[in-house]
Amino acid sequence: MKKSSLTEHITYNENKAAISVLFETETTKEIRIVMKKDQVMKEHKTSFPITVEIFEGAINFGVNGNVYNLVKGDLVALEASVPHDLVAAKDSIVRLTLSKLDTVDSVIKVSES
Repeated sequence: MKKSSLTEHITYNENKAAISVLFETETTKEIRIVMKKDQVMKEHKTSFPITVEIFEGAINFGVNGNVYNLVKGDLVALEASVPHDLVAAKDSIVRLTLSKLDTVDSVIKVSES
């Protein structure tokens, strides 16, 4: 069994999203993304399918030129290679599920640019 918390040890960065690995399983990596209102993760793609959960707050989630207003409790799945971006409409906590084959470094690079 593995245990972690989406709400413990929250740290908001002033200029970029804060990325932390909650844990890894045999098939996935569970990531927490903490974003202050108006922070952006620019358009990017993944090499593998992902799942995104809005745990707290609200995110404007851009996919192929369309913007979806996601709020607390919303859950979306995206196939690999689908361009998407995130803009925090409120201070937010986002849970990202990556394939075990994907890298956390790719998520960190997007948050830094």
